[in-house]
Amino acid sequence: MNLYHPVKIGSLELPGNLFLAPVAGYTDRGYRSLCAEQGADFSFTELVSAEALYRNPDHYGLGKNFEAGVNAADDNAAGVNAAGASAADANAADANAAKVNAAAFSLVRRAPNEKRYAIQLFAGDPQAIYKAALLLAPLKPDAVDINAGCPVPKVIKNGAGSALMKDPAGMGKIVAAAVKASHEALGSVPVTIKMRSGWDFNSINFAECARIAVDSGAAMISLHPRTRSQNYSGKSNWQHIAELAALLPVPVTGSGDLYTAQDAQNMLGETGCAAVMFARGAMGNPFIFSSARAVLETGIAAPVSFDERMSAAFRHLELLAQDIGERTACLEMRKQFCAYTKGIPGGAAVREKAVHAQTMDEYRQILENFTASVKI
Repeated sequence: MNLYHPVKIGSLELPGNLFLAPVAGYTDRGYRSLCAEQGADFSFTELVSAEALYRNPDHYGLGKNFEAGVNAADDNAAGVNAAGASAADANAADANAAKVNAAAFSLVRRAPNEKRYAIQLFAGDPQAIYKAALLLAPLKPDAVDINAGCPVPKVIKNGAGSALMKDPAGMGKIVAAAVKASHEALGSVPVTIKMRSGWDFNSINFAECARIAVDSGAAMISLHPRTRSQNYSGKSNWQHIAELAALLPVPVTGSGDLYTAQDAQNMLGETGCAAVMFARGAMGNPFIFSSARAVLETGIAAPVSFDERMSAAFRHLELLAQDIGERTACLEMRKQFCAYTKGIPGGAAVREKAVHAQTMDEYRQILENFTASVKI
């Protein structure tokens, strides 16, 4: 049986079942682009605060002059001005660009080669989700995802993220609000939700939460089978994924402890889930998607060369710099670079140098020296 297969999420038809999870601080637009090149069938933005978005849409490039903001951001990335535009258009673009935060704008935008993507929102208030989702119309996302799994204190303190696991009825209202906004402004794209097994081991309620979410209109459930109290420690319980896949009438996507292509094959085979969602296992390794597809279809995946990995790392930096500027990109790339060099002989020494790099030329020199030393 071929475990690589299409997935239908409401009205959305995907060619395959290998997804990139939303990971704060890692799944930026540039990285999602690399994953799309390597065969990710569906990807999710980093989590976006619904409250912040609807209260200040201009910050995210979603004000009245959306197109002008896109043009200004693209021109800024290319280091050029809007040649040929009228003075009024140029002024509008400049005014809008001044309000737009480059990092926030890139957070919600589709990558140029990203055929199918979802924007993930978090909030504890249904009205915040509704108002924020309405504003996503210019971006034309293929789905809206609700975060019900993030364990970070600054997210859960407002009743969002995994705090929703303590309030199944409230979770249902959050989903229903997103579905309402989708029908009104987004062309009825599917609403999905990513959740955990429960708040702690004394409240394993993923089945109840998932049933309420589906009854409220969710078209797919993604389950990371750890509790909030586990954070990312211990082992994920794949049996919870199997139980949910057998229970629900909508696709169930499994996440948790997917570090290799073989892990994807094991999860699909053991749980019967419709798709797998790579999170930490994909960090610094966009090749996990092409490898996983190869394993699912043929049982064998070709190894990724050192040069391919280092080339991907620098291209990631280039794409990130186009979105948020060289200085900020170089700072952000420090943790990403650590992921790309993890497990490589001599990687610790190069990581020590990378955490001090401040320009693309410095990163380039570090990579060139590292590559030369590896090949000696």
